[in-house]
Amino acid sequence: MSSENTPPFELAGSIWFRSGKLNWGNPRRMALLAAIHEHGSISAAARHIDLSYKAAWDAIDTMNNLSDEPLVLRTTGGQRGGGASLTPKALEILELYQQLDAAHQRFMSHLAKAQPGSDKNLELLQTMMVQTSARNNFAGKITKITLGAVNTEVALDIGGTQPIIASITNESVDSMGLKEGMRALAFLKASSIIVGLPSESKLSARNQLQGTIAHIESGAVNAEIGIKISEKHRITAIITMQSLENLKLKVGQPAIAIFKASSVLLGTME
Repeated sequence: MSSENTPPFELAGSIWFRSGKLNWGNPRRMALLAAIHEHGSISAAARHIDLSYKAAWDAIDTMNNLSDEPLVLRTTGGQRGGGASLTPKALEILELYQQLDAAHQRFMSHLAKAQPGSDKNLELLQTMMVQTSARNNFAGKITKITLGAVNTEVALDIGGTQPIIASITNESVDSMGLKEGMRALAFLKASSIIVGLPSESKLSARNQLQGTIAHIESGAVNAEIGIKISEKHRITAIITMQSLENLKLKVGQPAIAIFKASSVLLGTME
């Protein structure tokens, strides 16, 4: 391709915050934290950074799930009301991020003057910048690895009373170098979760996380159910409106997030 047809080279970048061995912060989430601190409300913060209320809740749940302690404290209110504030931990992280981002922007300005890499190198970088579409993301430590003939069962302690169990191939265990004590991430699609009620019935699903329904968002066909499974962990499920009506689910009601071990994807952080 000739230089006449090649668009001008532009260099842009942003910081993805890393705390210890956890990669969980990005500019959008940091902007949300800053807006919550400024406005004292999740809905107002979401409007301020042009983010949907639902997406703001998802981001907050992810940050609280991945942090070693809650970052955002919420108080109940109306359907879109209620206040919100940052914990001291969140304020420390936000201040550090803003300082690093300022230094990063100065660096990017200087780097933009350098000779850019080849198109192949840029394409390689693009393929490396992949994000997961899974709604539920949990960070934890591998506490037990049980090898089988074909698959391996991996127990991930996410800091609550209930671990997450994943079933992956033995080949994946070897290729990822999984070991007990290693930090890891668990990814789970909301559509893979069944919402159940406490009963005497026994189920074969390996994961049955007990908790309390924290929020319900109804749609035309499906409903989103948020279940609080610990003080800092929330798991989101997508069920049909018919199931919502049949179960008569309500906020504050005890519920169980049920999902197969084979539905859990694992990622390493080391």
